[in-house]
Amino acid sequence: MPDPLPTLTPAELSRYSRHILLDELGVEGQRRLAASRVLVIGAGGLGSPAALYLAAAGIGTVGITDLDRVEDHNLQRQLLHDTASVGEPKVASAARRLRALNPHIRVVEHPDGVTDKNAVSLFSEYDIVLDGTDNFTARYRNNDAAFAARKPLVFGSIFKFEGQVSVFDPARGAPCYRCLFPDPPQPGSVPGCGEAGVIGALCGVIGSLQALEAIKLAAGIGEPLLGRLLTYDALTQRFQTFSLPRNPACPCCGHAPVSKKQTPDASPPPMDHPPEISVAEANSLLRTSPEQVTLIDVREPWETEICRIPGAQLIPMRQIPEQLASLPRDRQLLVLCHHGGRSQRVTQFLRANGFSAATNVAGGIHAWAEEIDPTLPRY
Repeated sequence: MPDPLPTLTPAELSRYSRHILLDELGVEGQRRLAASRVLVIGAGGLGSPAALYLAAAGIGTVGITDLDRVEDHNLQRQLLHDTASVGEPKVASAARRLRALNPHIRVVEHPDGVTDKNAVSLFSEYDIVLDGTDNFTARYRNNDAAFAARKPLVFGSIFKFEGQVSVFDPARGAPCYRCLFPDPPQPGSVPGCGEAGVIGALCGVIGSLQALEAIKLAAGIGEPLLGRLLTYDALTQRFQTFSLPRNPACPCCGHAPVSKKQTPDASPPPMDHPPEISVAEANSLLRTSPEQVTLIDVREPWETEICRIPGAQLIPMRQIPEQLASLPRDRQLLVLCHHGGRSQRVTQFLRANGFSAATNVAGGIHAWAEEIDPTLPRY
């Protein structure tokens, strides 16, 4: 039977010599890396360092998937891209950088992203899936698809100064993401980095750890983070590792998994003013009924210096409770922030305090810049 592992050229032996010197890796381990296929989901804060180290390590095939384009505010942490690539699809920018870094590997672009329809088939083309996404919808979809495709999922997440890493692989007896978090949080209840901020170098720490886990899996060395959750606090420089047992009642990989959580219809009764509208609907209201609506911007003052919507009343979220008495109750209150997380919580607070006409503007000023006024700077 022929050896399935590729032969390394003299140029590759020279390039990877520091790997090959490691007794745990050696030539055979490097050949296993060359034979491996790793899909990196997201060419952003986590995907950037992860993809760079996977390419540098000699992973034979590195797949990159992302739907976004490079924006100026990405460059604080997304090191795959540079100023010249602003406006370019992230997949194209990332692929160019990885090919320039290591011409001995194959880089595959997936510009259509990961969807409910293609996730399982796409994951089946790879040996390892590395999740660098930044939203819960994508994380749960990726987890469920990796389970169905029987592929290990290298998980990473970041929030402000904190990060988490684990390897989910029920096919090897390890838990999945739903064993840790069975159900996603309510939309908008957990702010992303666009709402809460994130220290750029944290992405390098967590993304590099993800790459290291993928390299260990590909080479068959060491002890991957199977059944363990590693947490990192950048402010105190403290790592901790927690045991993560598999949940027999897990809705994904448990003994009686369910494809969709069955919940009773808990829809609230219809109201005169909906709890949330799109930026297009908000713009229409402001244009056609300016005497009936008030636009409230709950971002911080420094954010409004970057961009703002003319006529919006600035009341930072933390000041809303003390400003209740000054808010009109005879007008529809359109609440807006950066991406929609803060404004959703403010809308819920206002409605709980009798402002039944409070309405969240979904997507915030970021969506406004994309759909209504493209001259507004994004951040």
